[in-house]
Amino acid sequence: MESTPSAESATEDPPPIVPASVRVPEITVKAVVLSVILAAILAAANAYLGLFAGMTVSASIPAAVASMAILRLCRQSNILENNIVQTAASSGEALAAGVIFTIPALLLVGYWTEFNYWETVLIATVGGMLGVLFTIPLRRALIVTARLRFPEGVATAEVLKVAAADRGDRRSGGSTADVRALISAALLGGVMKLGESGMRLWAESLEGAMRVGGTVVYAGLNLSPALLAVGFIIGLETALVVVLGGVIGCWLFMPLSGLLYGVPLAETDRAAAMAIWSGQVRYVGIGAMLVGGLWTLMKLREPVWASLQTLRGRYPLSGAKRETMNVPRTEQDTPSRWIIVSLGILLLPMIWIYSMVVESVPIGILMTIVMGITAFLFSSVAAYMAGLVGSSSNPVSGVTIATIMMASLVLVLLMGTRHPAGPAAALVIGAVVCCAAAMGGDNLQDLKTGHLVGATPWKQQVMQVIGVLTGALVLVPVLSLLQAKYGIGEPTNSHPQPLSAPQATLMANLTKSVFGSGLPWPLVWLGAGIGVLVILLDRRQERRGSSFRLPVLAVALGMYLPLKLSAAIFLGGVISRMVMSHTERYHDQSQRGILFAAGLITGEALMGILLALPIAFTTMWPRLGADTFLIFTTPPFGGWPGLAMMFLVGILLYRVGVDSSGYSYAASNSSSRGQ
Repeated sequence: MESTPSAESATEDPPPIVPASVRVPEITVKAVVLSVILAAILAAANAYLGLFAGMTVSASIPAAVASMAILRLCRQSNILENNIVQTAASSGEALAAGVIFTIPALLLVGYWTEFNYWETVLIATVGGMLGVLFTIPLRRALIVTARLRFPEGVATAEVLKVAAADRGDRRSGGSTADVRALISAALLGGVMKLGESGMRLWAESLEGAMRVGGTVVYAGLNLSPALLAVGFIIGLETALVVVLGGVIGCWLFMPLSGLLYGVPLAETDRAAAMAIWSGQVRYVGIGAMLVGGLWTLMKLREPVWASLQTLRGRYPLSGAKRETMNVPRTEQDTPSRWIIVSLGILLLPMIWIYSMVVESVPIGILMTIVMGITAFLFSSVAAYMAGLVGSSSNPVSGVTIATIMMASLVLVLLMGTRHPAGPAAALVIGAVVCCAAAMGGDNLQDLKTGHLVGATPWKQQVMQVIGVLTGALVLVPVLSLLQAKYGIGEPTNSHPQPLSAPQATLMANLTKSVFGSGLPWPLVWLGAGIGVLVILLDRRQERRGSSFRLPVLAVALGMYLPLKLSAAIFLGGVISRMVMSHTERYHDQSQRGILFAAGLITGEALMGILLALPIAFTTMWPRLGADTFLIFTTPPFGGWPGLAMMFLVGILLYRVGVDSSGYSYAASNSSSRGQ
């Protein structure tokens, strides 16, 4: 994640599957319709996952497989149509990451009491579109000239090759088996979520705490197949680092806090343990995340400079002609005049929004300038890092932390530390930049896939815009439903166990601390010290040439999340390693296993959203409500039935992964965008 490009990064790409001289349909009616549907589904699923676990996962390969399976039913389809669909679908998923990491923080700081539909749509649209527009000139610079690896883009291209021999290749039946794994896993994930959250047949987690020597010790496991799937996708090494952070928080600092400050009065030992975690331990995680974000930015200075130098070489500042009429089809980007006009149009609504937030047009204009500069910088960072380690490993949280800190300092100078609109103003800047950064890496991965299969770049860029618009329109209702059903961020009487939304809660606490409400700084400084120690240990591992690394943001995320979540992710990582051990391929993961895991995430997320619909309809049909599907008000057997179901899911995930071990994909660096 923190390396700079080397000679090994630049590799000669094979000839595209569809040569530049061949023209086949790309943007068709059926491809656009399917793109919108998949973009909406994957955006909703990743919104749930990100709020729940603080992580999102790449949707390119599941989208490609679903596209192949559905388009095969049509009389005519081709690989470029499949590529168009996965391009738009993964754009919706990437936008979801940018939105859920920041927008819920506007509720947590008290600026909104509910999600404002049109403001959120504008923020998401502008951020996503900036991510698309800023990375258009980077395509040639990073893919054609620098020839960076873009591992997830290469992996998606390999999957799409299955469709190249559609109706005639002996491997073409593989896509049917793959989509069957995807759908069956989605059904399983949905049924488990219905049983746990809808019918209350079992508890969401198996957890407990006990008094030991004057303090309290806690342990727990969340019974979510989606978390198991996340661990399988990111692999054992990353999952181990995340759970290490959880162990440090809950098994070291929680008991130590109980000894030093006493155990809080509570009805149960578990409630006392959770009070220590929410009141003290997670602020230690905040300190570690702040240090991790700043360290990540410092390490990115050389890649950023190299990216800008490459871009300047490809697009000289002199009057050299930048666009020609006789370029090959596979090198035709969106014309620069459209980029410039679109940028001008996009900045106008942000001036309006910022001016409304701070009630000052001059400050609103200055905020727009700050937002534009940081969005370009960090979307370029994300694009460059995607070429090195993949879009899922991009440090989106880190660059958002840096943006909000910088914006907060500028606003403090202009408005003072006690201005009531200060936190919201900084968060709106951070939200746009976060969306742009999340889109930047994803866009370049998709364009790399298109480069390998022979797509027309400007058509992919059009579909990226469609994916952004779809995600922006869908995400607000999804966020509103999740807030009504589960709650977001902070526990309340009506939602005692909300979706944790770790990044959004961090952003809210960060802005509130800058503008006067304060954080428990001794705990934050303690976390910062731990972050520095983790960085030193990671540097030592790097010098030793060890394959096991300690990315500070992953450790910090584990400290910030409840241990029960990181424990479930760790078990998924163990299953992933068992599969790779069986196949003796420690560098590869089973494609069908990845698809099965993606199906578990999608099924649980969509069922979680569906279970929130009755709450939304209570004003029209009062008989509907949160207890519409309930069989039990309290789970009769606690979490034990859920543990049995998790064991079953783990066995199925292992068997699917092992059975498809002969057909693997090369996304060995896939990780989590939550880092």
